[in-house]
Amino acid sequence: MADTSKLQLVRDSVLAAELDEKQCVALAELIAVRDLEDEEVLVEEGATDDQLYAVVSGALAVAKRVQPGNKWLNLQVLTKGDLAGELAFMGEDPRYAALRAAGPTRVLCLKRDGLESLLGRDPLIVYRVMRSIFRVVHGILRRMALQANELTNYIFKQHGKY
Repeated sequence: MADTSKLQLVRDSVLAAELDEKQCVALAELIAVRDLEDEEVLVEEGATDDQLYAVVSGALAVAKRVQPGNKWLNLQVLTKGDLAGELAFMGEDPRYAALRAAGPTRVLCLKRDGLESLLGRDPLIVYRVMRSIFRVVHGILRRMALQANELTNYIFKQHGKY
């Protein structure tokens, strides 16, 4: 059985948005909690793994190293409630950027095979967790589409806003 503090973290996460108490307990047994120090790299750019990360506290930067100086360039900063690694979790593509702590950060880690292990005994958990993941991805895609539209309007000076 999962410990109560981990169980509470799972209950409060976006992954458990549609889960009942029993389902949260089952999911918590599959999840690891990882505490990161400032600037600690969770996953390197180009690495392949099958984990999904949910930010519990702190911030996780999606970052790439740039020249000169091999300095970090943050592409996105994820905070409490955000997910990281949804695409790597679904497939096997290498990470396009590193995941790096921006200050002390705590994340929940879920391995793909762990979630898949529930398919035989409780497929409803898998379905509901996947719905949660897709809701997050849909929100990202919607935000990107709105930003692309806004950028197009700016470039072509449309709609009298610019």
